[in-house]
Amino acid sequence: MLRNDPSVFAVGNQYQIIVTTKSQAFVSVKVGGDLFVDDSNGILRSSSKTHIVSVPQSLLNTEKKYTVIEKGIIKRLSYFTKTRKDKKYEFTFRPVPSDNIRFYHVADAHNEIDLPIDAAKAFGDIDFLILNGDIPEDSGRISNFNTVYDIAGGITHGNIPCVFSRGNHDLRGICAEKYSEYTPTMNGKSYYSFRLGSIWGLCLDCGEDKRDDHPEYGLSVACHQFREKETEYIRNLIKNKETEYEAADVKYRLIIVHHPFTHRFESPFDIEEDLFREWADLLKNFIKPDIMICGHTHRFGIFNPGSNFDNYGQPCTVVVGSEVIKKHIDFGGAGFVLNNHSAEVTFNRNDGKILKKETIF
Repeated sequence: MLRNDPSVFAVGNQYQIIVTTKSQAFVSVKVGGDLFVDDSNGILRSSSKTHIVSVPQSLLNTEKKYTVIEKGIIKRLSYFTKTRKDKKYEFTFRPVPSDNIRFYHVADAHNEIDLPIDAAKAFGDIDFLILNGDIPEDSGRISNFNTVYDIAGGITHGNIPCVFSRGNHDLRGICAEKYSEYTPTMNGKSYYSFRLGSIWGLCLDCGEDKRDDHPEYGLSVACHQFREKETEYIRNLIKNKETEYEAADVKYRLIIVHHPFTHRFESPFDIEEDLFREWADLLKNFIKPDIMICGHTHRFGIFNPGSNFDNYGQPCTVVVGSEVIKKHIDFGGAGFVLNNHSAEVTFNRNDGKILKKETIF
């Protein structure tokens, strides 16, 4: 049986439908007359209970429904593997509209599940969900990744898209090296652009929040080189702008990144000033985003360019859209409405209380 409802993540021009199962199984997804499978170089995957099936966005947006097919494994053998009869689960799907777009942002859940779900439900109906880093407490166990799909499934029920960005806590623990096998990535990379309706978005990944040689990491990270490769990716996006953020049907440009990297944090968190300043310059001078949405600080905030929060040259307004008020008791997320080239943000908590509502452009 499925462990929870699927999650449909936007990555590039694809949807990655991620399904978690209670036991070993082969998983495929049927959209219209086309069948898509979870495979590794032609071998159907059953050793993992987390299954990632990529389907074209255009196809699912047109069909507006899909079927998850689960074939349970009795015994996986070198010859004549024994399987159970197919179980089929049907889901409707609603593509993101071109305007009057409502979405909700969750970050820094740190293994909390019910509180973020309640906060999103309090905001009301949405067209898509953003999960922006530190959703699990860490990656010390494979089961921690289930937090992502418990929250996503509990809010979206597989009927609307999600966007996922990695946070610094996600790099901690032995299972962090298996990250691309359990979460949405583009060709194994945790940074990528995406499309949803008239939105073009870019998920960035700042990696860890201290220098690579900080003793806390025990020489287990190489985030500086990782960020340098990410810089090249941003430059390549700019070279291909006509098919990315300058495509004819793009109305809104979003940056989704856990760490608000244009702010200089105090030591030992004051890292990568030159590199982060370059990112800010590339975004500001070429991509020109409308909003950068972050988490990480555990405190809500709306910061305009030139404010005290802007140290490296913000390309746009930065919204920190998560707040951990009282751990295990109160959690805050942010709801957004994009309409007629304007944006409104609402900060609310799990009990439904609205803490602030503001038009940001």
